Amino acid sequence: MNSLDLPGRPEDTRIVVAMSGGVDSSVVAGLLKREGYDVVGVTLQLYDHGAATHRAGSCCAGQDIEDARRVSETLGIPHYVLDYEERFRKAVIDPFAESYVAGETPIPCVSCNQTVKFADLLATAQDLGADALATGHYIRSRANGAHRALYRPVDADRDQSYFLFATTQAQIDYLRFPLGGLPKPEVRAMAEQMGLVVAAKQDSQDICFVPQGKYSDVIAKLKPTAANPGDIVHIDGRVLGRHDGILRYTIGQRRGIGVASGEPLYVVHLDADRSRVIVGPREALETHKIYLRSMNWLGDDALPDIPSSGLELFAKVRSTRPPRPAVLHHRDGSTWVELVDGESGIAPGQACVLYSDDGNEARVFGGGFIERSERGAEAEAMLNRLTGKPSAIAAE
Repeated sequence: MNSLDLPGRPEDTRIVVAMSGGVDSSVVAGLLKREGYDVVGVTLQLYDHGAATHRAGSCCAGQDIEDARRVSETLGIPHYVLDYEERFRKAVIDPFAESYVAGETPIPCVSCNQTVKFADLLATAQDLGADALATGHYIRSRANGAHRALYRPVDADRDQSYFLFATTQAQIDYLRFPLGGLPKPEVRAMAEQMGLVVAAKQDSQDICFVPQGKYSDVIAKLKPTAANPGDIVHIDGRVLGRHDGILRYTIGQRRGIGVASGEPLYVVHLDADRSRVIVGPREALETHKIYLRSMNWLGDDALPDIPSSGLELFAKVRSTRPPRPAVLHHRDGSTWVELVDGESGIAPGQACVLYSDDGNEARVFGGGFIERSERGAEAEAMLNRLTGKPSAIAAE
């Protein structure tokens, strides 16, 4: 076995490295080249916003492709650029827009990993005769019986497991993440030692295809009807004002709502069917139960029906927060999670990622996308009256 847990000597082992043009993937290529692997760099061109592709923090377009090429020249490895713009638009950008129009808060990075990077690019790596596809993600994988399992990285501040929960077991077995055991400052120091031009380059933004971070501008261009005006309604039924499109609002938002009130108001629900923004007090955001769709379970066995007491584990509903105590339920094809300490501002379309514990050695058990959340009884009843939907509590 070599350092990547693959049979054979490094020089007899071909590794395709997904090179985004950033410091992390560049260091991965450099490390593997230094260890003697047969390294091939591949960069995906995913979109092109003209001058916007040259902004600091962009990814997978313009200057980034040039940076990946220069790094490959420095390391002396072959480098290929694949045009995936059309595939990226269909698999990531269009569903992102559809989800926003439906009042959700999507995570396009998860979709990109699911479809473009860990499906299409992985297949390309196999076509190139590679023994593995390596990336610069901060997550660890190691052997687990006949397969491999995912674990949180050493650098908790860079933990990217939240964006990789949907990775399949077959993909995990083929993927390698050489940076999972390294802190980010050490990675940058390695880039400097290797003489890479990207050593001090700014990290890429989460959503690479949104210039200046203005989601609403992108959605309005792709889905003009999403900018339709509508009412801003208090959870108690009072109409407080008007808005210029629900795409300009997110669950949990407080500033910029556009109505005056004697109490702090938060966006508690986006009623896409009626183009309404529903607002209320902070306590109306408090959530203890979430229902999941597209569940991807990465335990040793298939996810079984769980007894009524549930399965105690830990969960993340935001990428920047540590895993918190939770109880997983799965019965008759339905999956829901009880958040022991509660959480506020949970929106449909976000992810709930499951872990064995809250430490840096925690195993990633997969997760799912949030279909809906269940608030306290009073807030839930008020929302149901406004939206005309049956109570989730009564349904239980």
